[in-house]
Amino acid sequence: MNFQFLSPRHQLVEMMTRIYGQGLTTTSGGNLSILDDNGDIWITPAGIDKGALVPEDIVCVHPDGSMDGRHRPSSEHPFHRMIYEARPDVRAIVHAHPPGLVAYSIVRKMPDTRINAPFRDICGSVGYAAYALPGSEALGAEIANTFAQGFNSVLLENHGVVTAGADLLQAFQRFETLEYVAQINIRARSLGDFHTLTNDQIDLFYLPDNYLPEFMPEHHSSRERELRLQICQFVQRAYERRLMISTSGTVSARVDETAFLITPSGYDRKYIAPEDVVLIHDGQREAGKVPSRSVRLHEHIYRTHPYIHSVMTSLPPNATTYGIVNRQFDTRTIPESYILLREMPVVPFGAQYQQPEQIASVVSRSVPVILLQNDAVLTTGATILEAFDRIEVAEFSAQALIQTLSLGELVPISEDEIGNLKKRFSLSP
Repeated sequence: MNFQFLSPRHQLVEMMTRIYGQGLTTTSGGNLSILDDNGDIWITPAGIDKGALVPEDIVCVHPDGSMDGRHRPSSEHPFHRMIYEARPDVRAIVHAHPPGLVAYSIVRKMPDTRINAPFRDICGSVGYAAYALPGSEALGAEIANTFAQGFNSVLLENHGVVTAGADLLQAFQRFETLEYVAQINIRARSLGDFHTLTNDQIDLFYLPDNYLPEFMPEHHSSRERELRLQICQFVQRAYERRLMISTSGTVSARVDETAFLITPSGYDRKYIAPEDVVLIHDGQREAGKVPSRSVRLHEHIYRTHPYIHSVMTSLPPNATTYGIVNRQFDTRTIPESYILLREMPVVPFGAQYQQPEQIASVVSRSVPVILLQNDAVLTTGATILEAFDRIEVAEFSAQALIQTLSLGELVPISEDEIGNLKKRFSLSP
């Protein structure tokens, strides 16, 4: 689906449905808007169930203050209008009360976006607006003044968050990513100190050369077409399971000895379609498409390990947290965790950009999963399903480990039992 071709009414309903479906707002909370080319503001209504919006519920507020629609516009319409007046480049706004960012707003602290280079790139520096009465001109002025300083994401004191963008998709992606940042920050703080990135480290994010030479495929085999569909199905499943967000996560699959498929750069993970997936052949990319920034890393893994047929890099919140803290991810929790994850080494930040061959050398039959420091969880498998299964198990295991902090000390499976598992399931040494 090409989101940009939807009407403003349908865009607003689609995004509010995503926000509500992910548990990032409540029935009564949150409002979204789009500024049209003619100055009209399309906005969600006041007092209508956010989990059951339909396009006919959306209100259009004209520049002269007159309105079209069967409901009143959101009570927060004043700050939407004032942001648009303060920032001519802004064409869409998202406001909601996601739990992680609300937690930060009520302790009056800011989440640190420097835990991951793409997160800092997407969210930028986060502004702060002091408390004022909801729906008031005073609140609108406070928020608009903060946006006028150049911020695209603003935390509202004892309230929630507002994000803005050149279109609704960009505003939503900033909102979703910033809440993800908050959730990982909170988990990391429960585990102790965590690493953040310097500006020089963040700059490494821009180094990867994913603009490979182009080629035009002569045909698309049945296997390739099947893999394209599988990749999209698993990406969308990962998104639904909160193992990926709209802006992060990569899946690839080997087609043959010289070719593999990989998800594209810059696409919302929820909307990826088979025709968007990029074919890589002998170091060249399918013409007219740009592969994921991690394409060279995946390429090195396939070249080094012929038995690997799928690679995933993803950012599930609990497992990703272990990539930024000084605490071991202990996989000896239940048999499934150890069997699928084995030992999970942490590769220092930067190798994925400057030395992908180093990461490829770490991966092996006995090391199918690694943590990329301040980046992602990388899993490998003989199939897309196996690589995906490892992502799921890593996230469930990490969630269980974090939850043990309030229950007592972890008692891992003993070394003798680990030995029995290796024998029983023929695990590589």
